[in-house]
Formats: sequence, C-alpha cells, structure tokens
Amino acid sequence: MEVLRRSSTKPVQSLKPTKTISVEEDPTKASDTLPLPLYLTNAVFFTLFFYVVYFLLSHWREKIRTSTPLTVVTFSEILAILAFFASCVYLLGFFGIDFVQSLLLRPSSDVWNSEDDDEEAEVFIPKEDAGKLPCDQAPDCSLLPSLSPPAPIVTVQKAFEEKPVTVIAEEDEEIIKSVVAGTTPSYSLESKLGDCKRAAAIRREALQRLTGKSLSGLPLDGFDYDSILGQCCEMPVGYVQIPVGIAGPLLLNGREYSVPMATTEGCLVASTNRGCKAIHLSGGATSVLLKDGMTRAPVVRFGTAKRAADLKLYLEDPANFETLSLVFNRSSRFGRLQGIKCAIAGKNLYLRFTCSTGDAMGMNMVSKGVQNVLDFLQTDFPDMDVIGISGNFCSDKKPAAVNWIEGRGKSVVCEAIIKGDVVRKVLKTSVESLVELNMLKNLTGSAMAGALGGFNAHASNIVTAIYIATGQDPAQNVESSHCITMMEAVNDGKDLHVSVTMPSIEVGTVGGGTQLASQSACLNLLGVKGASKESAGANSRALATIVAGAVLAGELSLMSALAAGQLVKSHMKYNRSGKDVSNASS
Repeated sequence: MEVLRRSSTKPVQSLKPTKTISVEEDPTKASDTLPLPLYLTNAVFFTLFFYVVYFLLSHWREKIRTSTPLTVVTFSEILAILAFFASCVYLLGFFGIDFVQSLLLRPSSDVWNSEDDDEEAEVFIPKEDAGKLPCDQAPDCSLLPSLSPPAPIVTVQKAFEEKPVTVIAEEDEEIIKSVVAGTTPSYSLESKLGDCKRAAAIRREALQRLTGKSLSGLPLDGFDYDSILGQCCEMPVGYVQIPVGIAGPLLLNGREYSVPMATTEGCLVASTNRGCKAIHLSGGATSVLLKDGMTRAPVVRFGTAKRAADLKLYLEDPANFETLSLVFNRSSRFGRLQGIKCAIAGKNLYLRFTCSTGDAMGMNMVSKGVQNVLDFLQTDFPDMDVIGISGNFCSDKKPAAVNWIEGRGKSVVCEAIIKGDVVRKVLKTSVESLVELNMLKNLTGSAMAGALGGFNAHASNIVTAIYIATGQDPAQNVESSHCITMMEAVNDGKDLHVSVTMPSIEVGTVGGGTQLASQSACLNLLGVKGASKESAGANSRALATIVAGAVLAGELSLMSALAAGQLVKSHMKYNRSGKDVSNASS
C-alpha cells in the first residue's frame, strides 16, 4: 500500500517547499471589472432578457396569425435576437461570478512549512482510499494558497495522479454539516443546489458521517445524475456496477440479434449463448406476438352489491364502449382502450382496463386514461367510492392467474426445431432425454410444486438480465417470467421441437430507465432504441419477441446441461472465482 506521510519530525521532501511563500490577500472581486455596479448590471440584463423574449414571441405570434414565414425577419428582430443571445451569455456567466470570487478571496497560509507541523501527529493516507476520507480526517486543504500554486502542490498531485485527493469546498462542508444536523433535508439538495452531481456527493459524505460506514467501493464519478432527476431514482449517492455480457447472435424471424444481458451470475450468459448457437445452426427461431395491451384495475365500492352490479353491466355493454373509449383515449395520443373486464366481490367492483401503449411500457399512460374514465363515471354513479387506482386485479409485480390466463403487456410464443445432430454435438444430449426431462421437470414437477406460470427451467434468469441491461423495470420480471416450455420429438423422433409461451412480457423502449446512456446503448444494439418512426409500438413489440427468443435459448441450454449431467460441473468452472476481490476498489 503506497502511503503519503506528513510528519513533524521528518517531513516528506517532495512536500516541503524550497522557500517560504507569502501571499497577501487580494480584495479584488470579479464584479469590479463591470462598468456598472453589479446589481445595476444584473437588472439591465434581466430586463433585456425578458423584454426581447416577449418582443420576439409577440412578433412571431403575429406572423403565425398572418401566415408570414418565420424565416422573414426585420432589422428590429435581428437586433432583438442578438440582444437575446447577449443577455443569455451574461446571465450564464453571472452564475459563475461567485465561484470566481470564492477562489480569489479564499484565505491562504503556508501550511507546507514543516515548522507548522510540530504539534501534529503523523497522518497516513492510503493511496487507494484517496478522495474517500471523511472531511474531518482529510488534510485541511481549504487553506492552500489561492493564487499560483507553489511546487509542493504539484508534487501532491503527482503522488496521487491515479486517484487525487478530493477536496471538499468550504461551502459544501457547511451544507454537509447542515444535512448531518438535520437542518437541511437530504432530499432537497438537488433543488437547492441546482447541481445533481454535487448534491449526490454531499449526500454521500453526509451519509458516511451519519452511519460511520465507508462507501469507498460505490462509484460516484462517471454518471449523469441529471438524467435520473425526477424520473429514475431519488436521493442518489452513487451507482452499482453490473457487468453486461452478450449472447448470440440469436437468429430470430430471419434477423440476427446480439442480446445484452446484465448479470452477476456466472454461466448464465455462456449458457444462453450456447442455446443461441444451437438455434442458429438449426435455421433460427420464429416468434409471434399474440396480444399487446397493458392493464390497470382500480377498485371501487358502492353502498350495495346491486349498485356495483349496475356499473359492471354498464361497463361491459358494447353499446357504451365507444363513449368510454373517447374519454379514455384523450389522455394520450398512443393509449387506446381495448377492453374492460370486471370482477365483483360483494359491493366492491374491480375494473380491469386494457389498452395499447405504443413503445412505452405504459403503466402511467393507462393509469391516466383510467382516471379520466373514473371521473366521467362519477356523473352517472355519484355514489361510487374510488378506493384505489390499483386494486391488484391488474396485476402488477405479483404472480397472478389473471396475467397467466388473460395476459398483460405483450403475449408472445416462440418456437424452433433443433436438428438431432445439433442436439448431440452442441447440446451434448439426445432428443429423447430432453423430452423426458421437460415432461418430468417443467410440467409435472412444476405442477407438484403448485407453480403459477412457472412451467419452465429458468425463464426469469434471462428476462431479468435483459431487463436490467435495457432499462426495464426489474420488478416486473415476476409476471414477465410467466412461461411454459414445451418439448417434443418431431421428424420421426430425429429432431426436437421446442417452444416457450410467455403471456405477459412487460417492456418498453421509451420512458423510465430506457433513456439512460448505458441502457439506451443496449437498446440501440438490438435496433429498438426509442420510439419507432415507422409504426407506433413496433420497437417495444420487437423487444418482447427478442426476450422470448433469448428465453428459448436459455431454456434449451439449461435443460440440455441437466439432461447431460453437466450443470454442477459447468457452474464449478464458470461460477466460482479463485480471486479475492473483497478489497477491490471501484
């Protein structure tokens, strides 16, 4: 372990200056360079900014009203545009003035003189922990000279050129103390500071001080915290690293896909890759989308069961569907009501709405449409009491028979015929062994266990790995992993027909985690990034078929390993590490 030592008895020569440098405090402010006082300059540019914005908007509105092209601009409009950019440049620069002043006015003293350290104990800074020490244990760098740094500062940078010491600014230190004391809520840092990265760093340091536990293994740098604000994660303190492996190419519906899988389970990607190889050598797999509709099921209550039944009959009457559709569909240009199925329990009524959602997974979209319908129904059913927008008849992130039977999201079936030679040479087993194992394990064994949608070997393994890699909601692997795997001998017993039927794959290619850089890259690899420009929903439907195809490959390979008795051996080889990584840093 490389160590940087500062001692009162024998200072490190690389840190000791050759001469004492005296720096006098310079009272100059950055704002002194302005021709007018700072407050007058600010007032002028703020007024100019809002005036030219109003001027341009009013003129452009008039052009739109008179059908005049916006590209035709007058001399006054050109001046206004120039004034707009000038005011923007100033206002952006204004927010940096305080920062410049803090650099110029920072108090300084020569802390590198060895005579100043006579009363101090030795301080050891492990190189691998540099930048991660609590501020009260780190060298006091707030007193460093604020002007041209002397040679010792350069030496310190060289000593830590792999991981330089992170210096906490005096202003940040005050905020950290405020968070620790409870006077500043941790959740409000982003809104107060306007800097998501800085807010995460301050929250992280405050958490370490409050708990006394180090987060040195949790990375902070290298992530765009602005991209998750108000969308993916609240109160971040870092991010978890999950390796992404590639299985494939998966030959599906005549196209090849390299399937990204984010997982920490050894052997999973390798096994799925072997299944992809077997499918490819056999001519590929075919996948068909059977249904596409996201669901939301509110629960409402009436004074009597008769009134609940009245609403049930009203909602299920085909004559009322068009009216309800108009009310539902106005919530989104992509959300389109497909049907309403009701279930009654006494005087409580569960309304299961199903709608298309374009390329989004669609939970928020369908919820907005449902709210519109509930508000509309209050007119004819004023005694209806809405208990909750979700009554678990949807059913989201829970194993449920309604999803297994009716489907939720995308319902997909995927099949392939694996040649007998491929079964023997690539999968190292036989058609007869696979058919028998599938019957006794995936069908009979699952029935004995009382499985609900779990008539497969490990569909959730593949589903979850792809979901994490592509920015889906990992919790929805519960219903998305509902799968029944079928195997039977065909062509006089020479070849194997294998299929997976998955009634509730819940995926999207827009919204949520799909817009993050890493997840977006994985979607781009599959050719389904963002919204489809050709047909609304085409990308999300393609992603669902890819998920089913990858599950087919994973099922085929794992079942072959089980049939050949290779499961334990392969996991001992690929899922065990002899390397001690307990102290590995990020």
